Amino acid sequence: MSRAGQAEWQQRPEGGGRSAIWLIRSIARYGGRWLSRPLLIPITLYFLIVRGPERRASRAYLERVLGRPATLWECAKHVHAFASTILDRVFMLSGQFRRFDLQITGLKELHEQIDLGRGVLLFGSHHGSFEALRVLSRERPDVTVRVVMDRGQNATVTQLLEALCPDIAETVIDAAQDGTAITLAIRDATEQGALVSLLVDRARGAEPVQWIDFLGSPAPFPSAHFLIAAALKVPVLICFGLYLGGRKYALHFELFDPGIELPRRERAQKLYALQERYVRRLEHFVRLAPYNWFNFYDFWRSDDPAHPHRRDAAAAGQPDGRGGSP
Repeated sequence: MSRAGQAEWQQRPEGGGRSAIWLIRSIARYGGRWLSRPLLIPITLYFLIVRGPERRASRAYLERVLGRPATLWECAKHVHAFASTILDRVFMLSGQFRRFDLQITGLKELHEQIDLGRGVLLFGSHHGSFEALRVLSRERPDVTVRVVMDRGQNATVTQLLEALCPDIAETVIDAAQDGTAITLAIRDATEQGALVSLLVDRARGAEPVQWIDFLGSPAPFPSAHFLIAAALKVPVLICFGLYLGGRKYALHFELFDPGIELPRRERAQKLYALQERYVRRLEHFVRLAPYNWFNFYDFWRSDDPAHPHRRDAAAAGQPDGRGGSP
């Protein structure tokens, strides 16, 4: 995959501006959720009217997951769901979980792995609200939760969240570091028995990827997180915090692997099989809650020279991955 193609999501500017984001924060904190939620309507309209790339990405994704052309109303529902989860971060980071109807499944499996004392890796994605998973701080106050995230990406939102919860800065492992530094930081955290959460659906820069079929076409999924898990040999769970509308969230935890092993001779095959198994679970939850997909860019990288369809077409002397005549 080309560096430019992989970095598209990193190059997109933040929407709304610093002043607008902090205004919403103030209204949410002092006016409550009932007063702040109407602000989501103009925010949704802003993204539909002004942010053309995100609107087009939303429509293209919805056509994949729904299996038919998507309407503008459906794009609006998609953007509104995203804006809702951003707003709800204000309350979740303030510890106001009682405002929400939280349904949790798989908590027993999570507790069992935490109680082994080896540390746990929690694999999430940009599907639903990863912030909702902070309910774990209420369920297991004895466990340290560390989050791997790029502090520089969406810096204004990051500053907002840290202002709401100053302690959050101490729990973040900055994903902008080089791979070795990130791995060592995750290792140190797990050795202390921490639960380390990572979003594993987006590749950064020239990071190695596997092209795996997702919603009907190959998409690039980063391999680094699975390699880190194999090196650390700690339990891996996958998690999804689905926004169901209104005050409702459904949190799902599943044991993915009690300790990933990648024998040298079968390394490539087993790595692909692991990632393919993860993508199948991701696809399941995406179809379960289609408006929770928050990758507002061409996730499938259809124009990337490394895309399997384009490589096959080039080998066959065709003009693009769909074949046909020039």
